[in-house]
Amino acid sequence: MFWEESFGMQLEKFLRAEQFIFHAPMSRYTTFKIGGEADVLIFPSNAEEVSRIFKLVDLFDLPCVVLGNGSNVLVRDKGIRGVVVKFTEKFFGGIHCEGQRLTACAGAQLKDVSTFAAEHGLTGLEFACGIPGSIGGAIFMNAGAYDGEMKNVIASVKAVNRNGEQVEFSGASLDLRYRHSIFQENACAICEVEMILQRGNVDDIKNKMADFTARRESKQPLDLPSAGSTFKRPKGHFAGTLIDRAGLKGLRVGGAMVSEKHAGFVVNTGGATAQDVLSLIEEVKQRVNAAHGVMLSPEVRIIGEE
Repeated sequence: MFWEESFGMQLEKFLRAEQFIFHAPMSRYTTFKIGGEADVLIFPSNAEEVSRIFKLVDLFDLPCVVLGNGSNVLVRDKGIRGVVVKFTEKFFGGIHCEGQRLTACAGAQLKDVSTFAAEHGLTGLEFACGIPGSIGGAIFMNAGAYDGEMKNVIASVKAVNRNGEQVEFSGASLDLRYRHSIFQENACAICEVEMILQRGNVDDIKNKMADFTARRESKQPLDLPSAGSTFKRPKGHFAGTLIDRAGLKGLRVGGAMVSEKHAGFVVNTGGATAQDVLSLIEEVKQRVNAAHGVMLSPEVRIIGEE
């Protein structure tokens, strides 16, 4: 496209060559292993780079999507126009602590942050040990499991707004509730998260994490690509239970299937397209509504060109 060469020349002024890819197949960068190409995929390594990227995006008048680990998203088959800014462990994954305050950069994997906390005798993040996402994505969605959620530990978040300004939010200002945060509306890119944890016994913490891990491995389809739980929990119900009772385990559209191990997951059995997944989601929604009078809503974030 006409803008790519000049945009790339601007990126070269402050990023290394390995930090951006033109025509990047998003199937390589999401846990679902599905999705068309992004016009350009960028991996920032600090907040200043994020600021400069957003200013460039504005200058070139390009659309822009921010991703973490790519574990809770479905990229459509036509891909993503414009820019994808992706926070990764390799480029933006630092973790450190001072006393009971633990700070993690947006690309740090949630399981690694949880393990780091455990090794330093800090309790409060055990629930997160098996969630397949980055810390930034976990804040964006207020990730939770086993009666824990990010809301309970967040002290503050440093971010960059779409004007390229670095801003800071207190934990109380984030409107954290079930699978929701303020970042879903304000379009800021989460760059760094500060958490306040409690002192605990290292062995007790690790034993609790081992128990959660064993439970997850026994119940969830970890052997096939997915985006995690496909549907939000409807009030008063569990999505997986409703789907199971409707007899939908194993239901397929193309390469997409309702997991036979856990009905709350749609999995990629091989070669699934985004359209396969979307068609299957819609079929599940309609059948569950017919069987139980409950209309499910996707938890997975659906992005890209229709």
